[in-house]
Amino acid sequence: MGLYEQLQQRETQGAPVRVGLIGAGKFGTMFLAQVLRIPGIHVVGVADLRVDVAKSNMTYTGWAADRIEAASLDAALSSGETHVGQDALALIAHHGVEIVIECTGNPVIAVDHALAAFAAGKHVISATVEADAVCGAALVKRAESAGVIYSQAYGDQPAMTVELVDWARTCGFEVTAAGRGHKWKPEYRFSTPDTIWDYWGVTAEKAERGRLNPKMFNSFLDGTKPAIESAAISNATGLNAPTNGLTYPSGAIDDIATLMRPHDAGGVLEEAGMVEVISSFAENGTLIPNDIRQGVWVVVKATSDYVKNCFEEYMVSTDESGLYYCNFKRFHLIGLELGLSVGSVGIRGEATGTSREFRSDVVAVSKKAMKAGEMLDGEGGYCVAGQLRPSRISVPMRALPLGLTGDIKLIRDVGVDTVLTYDDVEIDETLNAVILRRECEAMV
Repeated sequence: MGLYEQLQQRETQGAPVRVGLIGAGKFGTMFLAQVLRIPGIHVVGVADLRVDVAKSNMTYTGWAADRIEAASLDAALSSGETHVGQDALALIAHHGVEIVIECTGNPVIAVDHALAAFAAGKHVISATVEADAVCGAALVKRAESAGVIYSQAYGDQPAMTVELVDWARTCGFEVTAAGRGHKWKPEYRFSTPDTIWDYWGVTAEKAERGRLNPKMFNSFLDGTKPAIESAAISNATGLNAPTNGLTYPSGAIDDIATLMRPHDAGGVLEEAGMVEVISSFAENGTLIPNDIRQGVWVVVKATSDYVKNCFEEYMVSTDESGLYYCNFKRFHLIGLELGLSVGSVGIRGEATGTSREFRSDVVAVSKKAMKAGEMLDGEGGYCVAGQLRPSRISVPMRALPLGLTGDIKLIRDVGVDTVLTYDDVEIDETLNAVILRRECEAMV
């Protein structure tokens, strides 16, 4: 029986999967727009520090005013409506919530929420993939010890790429590479919230209409989010990160199978079994038609002449050798697809992506020269961008994780385009995110 049928059954039985959503920003709002039309899921509560904005976003996506005015979580549970409030920990602790959906985007806070949920016996679906990059493997271990699930969020590119890798391996293919697309130029590494919309290709009016956060979108453009998501893919699949970070080879969808081969097979990879990001810009700066900018992909290799012949017989599009094939989803729909995670976790008891290793890391690299005493402003801001590195390299050099750069003080001067280390900043070792990060570093 498919997930949708099982959700329909739960609806008929009056036993929906009951969820609590923390963070009604873009991702959370996209889920809220769709959950109105998904049977068998009850959003018991939404927690956001800006209750008025959360309610405004819900109304904007089609929620009737009377559905978001439950006076308490208890009232929401009994009425089938939704309580919107500020208290995330109360939402996590409430007996009516089975699954906590973490959408704050703040990795330090997200770790706190996840640990509180585990202690309360709740599953967690995390759209805050930044936390996954900082200490995902440690979070998974904590969840398993508590007998609950910690899952990546379907709709985000890591979970969708993990699904493609799982498809490939379950079909018996050898995975050569997997990853996502991106609109990338080297100068984007230094982009700030002031330059994002011109670079991104939307007008300020459209950004305002979509209630888009310039800092969040800048984290995509400057390479931070591609690095974070690639780390999550690597740590969930066992694929390796390039030694010196993502290389962003340019290509259309039909070029991916040719590009994503090892050097000795004519491709750009250091070795087989890696994560990478494909750029939708040609080297001359023009956009490539039929790009994978908004999608995900996996490249597999035929491991026998018989399979290679099957590719040819069924007219599969491959590289010129006939050995390498790319499967892909050209678009990801972000929070609009999160219902798949809720159904998978709530009904099947299966995560849609889990970081079981600390194989890859995201290090903080300065966008400008800075002086001791300055405050870093985290992901997508004016100070640092994230770059992917193998953990075997980042941990011995004491590289500062990008996810720990929000509102912390520099204690040494740093130059532009420099990998920051723990020695450059004041770190609060009592933070749960730092404690779990140390657990991950001990895995290397």
